[in-house]
Amino acid sequence: MLDRWSIQVIKSPLAIAAKQLDRAGFTANQITVIGFIIGLLALPALAYQHYLLALVAIILNRIFDGLDGALARRQGITDCGGFLDITLDFIFYSLIPFGFIIANPEQNAIAGAFLIYAFIGTGSSFLAFAIMASKKKIDNPVYKNKSLYYIGGLTEGTETITCFVLFCLFPSYFVILSTIFATLCWITTASRIWAGYQTLKEPKLTQQSTALNQPH
Repeated sequence: MLDRWSIQVIKSPLAIAAKQLDRAGFTANQITVIGFIIGLLALPALAYQHYLLALVAIILNRIFDGLDGALARRQGITDCGGFLDITLDFIFYSLIPFGFIIANPEQNAIAGAFLIYAFIGTGSSFLAFAIMASKKKIDNPVYKNKSLYYIGGLTEGTETITCFVLFCLFPSYFVILSTIFATLCWITTASRIWAGYQTLKEPKLTQQSTALNQPH
């Protein structure tokens, strides 16, 4: 829901940083992989309840995720880069609640599993529509620089990272925060299924695509 605004805020500084990375000879895919490796460090940090250290890894991962997109726009967006980026992102998203489960399974297991379950809903509805949108050549008027059709919703990247930050700052409230966020994820999933189905069954698909990026 907030991604369209947060993207505008960080667009300029990311472009400046991407210019320097481009001059240094980095590729977007290299930045994607480096960011993912940094993000993986959040798992042992969470497992040993070093929550602030995990927070640093999470924030750095998200910075690199923004940088790889900015760099890709300079060097040219590719299908393989988009595939790598989205795959590693979804692995990273599930890693965070799993880390909290390892940290305190007695307290966090059910809430963490519920959140991972909810991520399956948001992820599958996102990717399933992206496949159909690409097949039917549906325009994406809001996120024109994305390699996949970026279908909006109540819980997008900005909300997810905000939730992860809150997890790390207030780990004792993980059960409450994750349950609330998982519920919002299911609302997003339901809205995506409804909007995606309605759009795909319309004969004039390109005219209907705008509705999918309205807040739900």
